[in-house]
Amino acid sequence: MSEETRSVSSFAALGISQPLVRALKMLSITVPTPIQAATIPAILEGRDVIGGAETGSGKTLAFALPILNELRRDMVGGFGLILTPTRELAVQLHEQFLAVGQGSRMGLKCALVLGGMDMMKQAIELAGQRPHLIVATPGRLADLLRSGGAQEWGLERCKFVVLDEADRLLSPTFANELAYLFSILPPARMRQTLLFTATLTPEIEKLTQKKPEAGKLPPLLRKIEMATSTPATLTQQYVFVPSHVREPYLYYLLHHPPCRAVPPRAAELPDVYRKGARNAPREAASAEPSVPLTIVFAARCETAELLSRMLTELGVDNVSLHSLLPQSKRLDHLQAFRARRVPVLISTDVGSRGLDIPDVEMVVNWDVPAAWEDYVHRVGRTARKGKKGWAVSFVTERDVELVHTIEDKIGQQLAELELPESRVLEELSQVKAAKRVASMALHDEHFGEQRERNKKKAKIAQGESGKRKRAKAGP
Repeated sequence: MSEETRSVSSFAALGISQPLVRALKMLSITVPTPIQAATIPAILEGRDVIGGAETGSGKTLAFALPILNELRRDMVGGFGLILTPTRELAVQLHEQFLAVGQGSRMGLKCALVLGGMDMMKQAIELAGQRPHLIVATPGRLADLLRSGGAQEWGLERCKFVVLDEADRLLSPTFANELAYLFSILPPARMRQTLLFTATLTPEIEKLTQKKPEAGKLPPLLRKIEMATSTPATLTQQYVFVPSHVREPYLYYLLHHPPCRAVPPRAAELPDVYRKGARNAPREAASAEPSVPLTIVFAARCETAELLSRMLTELGVDNVSLHSLLPQSKRLDHLQAFRARRVPVLISTDVGSRGLDIPDVEMVVNWDVPAAWEDYVHRVGRTARKGKKGWAVSFVTERDVELVHTIEDKIGQQLAELELPESRVLEELSQVKAAKRVASMALHDEHFGEQRERNKKKAKIAQGESGKRKRAKAGP
C-alpha cells in the first residue's frame, strides 16, 4: 500500500457507528478489508481520498460506510452523489447502499438514476422523494439536471461525490457530462470527493500533486498493492484456434471445461444441453449441469448477441449482456445469471468491471482484448476470494503479440489447453447451422441499426453545435 497499512479487526474501531456495525453483522460482514481499513478513517476525518484496490476487495463499502455514517447525523436530501460508468454497476451499488442502510433502520432514501428507463417518470419520482443519496450514470443524470432538477433534489447541498471506477469516468467518453455535473455541484472546498478504482492510472495518481482549492488539503492516496495482477488461484490457459471456426470450439469447451476433471458422458447430460434441445423445459437446467457457471467475453455487441442466440439454438441455456439490450432485459439477464438460473453469460466488457457475481467457475475470452488491463478485469470475474477459477482465451494467428504483451504484464505465461480437434469438428455442421439461424434472425430484426442511426444523429448535432459556436465567436 502507498501509505502505512492499518491492521484493524472491527468496523467500530474505524469509527463506524453501532447501528451500521449491526447492519453489517446481519450481512455476515464483521472484519474490514485492507482497502476499508485504509480509507474509512481518512474519509471520516473529512479528507478527499483516492482508493485503489483489486476487484472484490470491498471498495464499495469503503466509501458507502463513511457516507452512511455521516448521513445519520444529518438526514438531508441530496447528501451524496455516487457516479458510475455502467447501468449494471449503478444497480449493484444501489442495492448495496440499501442493504446496509435498511439494516441500520436509518430511513435511507437512495435513488437510482440511469438510462433505458422513462426519463419523465424518473424526474417526478426524484422531485417527490428528495433522496438522501443518488446513484447514477453520468449521461442520464446530466439530462435530468438540464431539465431543471438540481434545486428540487438538493444537490446544491451535496456533501459527498463519489466516482466509482474512476479511471473510466475520467476518460474522454464522460468528459462533457462530468464537466456539466461538477458545474452544478458545490465547489470542491464545500464537499468531499472520493475516487475509487481497480486501475490507478498515472493521471489519477497525479491528482494528489495538484494544488487544491483554498481551504482544502490534497487528496490522500490509499492503494492496496496486489502481489500479482491476477489471482493465484486462477488457472490461465489459451486455445489456439482458426479465426473462422471458433464456434465449435466454444460449444465443445462449455461441455468439456478444464474445471471438470471427468466430463460427464452424453447419457448423463440434462436434456437442456443435448442436440435439438432448444425447446426443452427450463426446469432441466436445475439438474447438475455439464456447463459450469461461465462468462464468455466478446468485443462487440453484435458478436455477443450472435453467440448467445447460436448457443440457444444448440440447447445451451444462456443470456447476453451488452449495451444494445433494453435496460429491463439487461437487468433481468444479469439477475438470471447471478441466481444461477442460466449457466452462461455472453457479455461485452460492460460485464468485466466491478460487478459482483459470486462462484463464476470459468471465463472465456472469445476475443483477446487489445489492452492487457481489460484482460485482467475480465479474468477477475472468476477465482474470487480464494476460490479456484479458470480463464480460457481463444487465440488466433492475429492475437499472438497481444498474448505476449498480456503475459509480460501479468508476469505469467498462459498454458496451452489442447482440445481434441477431431471431436470438436464432429459438431461443426450442427454449430454452423445454428449460427446461420441466429445470423438470419439478427438480420431480420435489423439488429444494431438503431445504434448506427443514433451515431449519425449525434455527429450531425455536434456539427451544428460547432457551427453555432463559431458563429458566436465571429470572424
